[in-house]
Amino acid sequence: MAHQPSLISLQWFSILLVCISLFSWTIFAASPNAPLTLDYYKSTCPTVFEIVRKEMECEVNSDPRNAALVLRLHFHDCFVQGCDGSVLLDDTISLQGEKKASANVNSLKGFEIIDRIKNKLESECPGTVSCADILTVAARDAVILVGGPYWDVPVGRKDSKTANYDLVGENIPTANEGLLSIIAKFLYQGLSVTDMVALAGAHTIGMARCENFRARIYGDFGATDSYLRNLKSICPAAISSSGENNVTAMDNVTPNLFDNSFYHTLLRGEGLLSSDQEMYSNVYGIETKKLVRNYADDPLAFFNQFSDSMVKLGNITNSDSFVNGEVRKICRFVNT
Repeated sequence: MAHQPSLISLQWFSILLVCISLFSWTIFAASPNAPLTLDYYKSTCPTVFEIVRKEMECEVNSDPRNAALVLRLHFHDCFVQGCDGSVLLDDTISLQGEKKASANVNSLKGFEIIDRIKNKLESECPGTVSCADILTVAARDAVILVGGPYWDVPVGRKDSKTANYDLVGENIPTANEGLLSIIAKFLYQGLSVTDMVALAGAHTIGMARCENFRARIYGDFGATDSYLRNLKSICPAAISSSGENNVTAMDNVTPNLFDNSFYHTLLRGEGLLSSDQEMYSNVYGIETKKLVRNYADDPLAFFNQFSDSMVKLGNITNSDSFVNGEVRKICRFVNT
């Protein structure tokens, strides 16, 4: 018989979440509001949104997976010292970037997409549009181009001159992380449990590497026999250098379409990542379970909340970059 949590343990869990939320609110309430506006480039680069959109159309038309790559880059950027383009920086003699951190090194791709958009904008509006803004706008357009919702993107971010390798491991949720730990990471960023469940819906167009779902499919994975056999053929039980980078879609029904199918996989117990399935199956996930069901039942509710949560994600700013930041000429390197 499965162990059921006691009423006392559930009460303590709720109290802990409230404490974490209040702690997070205190941190972010003390931060100055970043001067982000919708018309920041109105006079200096009025075609910025059109240029980004056209470039993203080319990228997604050439390979629909590029939408997920850019969206993931944006998330990983914002969760480490704010949406400041730090994730785009290469290692140099004087700077250790974030790309080789364990949560990023085999996970992040698509940097060349941002490079190409930046080159176009430097030709049109030299030294004007930050890489952080490019990534934020490109993530929005990526979602739209695979069937997802629209939202307005406030702009005016500056690019950081620093990166934080260590903070990647502390802030980025991992595939096998527990529900409470992931909730805490979102709350620390000023994002709610509702934001967390909605933003996880981005996995509807995501791909996962074998090493991130091996424990899941050889554990308590509740999939059909045919689906499970297919996953095991992609990701063998034995750890090997050849199999670790094998990938498969986190939404095996409509992998290239941004919809609410991801939440239906959770209802079936087929969430590819343990951290995703936790939102529905964890005994403590009372609120997350309700949200998963709601987004599975109501795609419009999911789209509306995803749009709102993406704006909140994009508004996580690095206050230092507004004082000491810059507009990089090349997104991979700090200006010299």
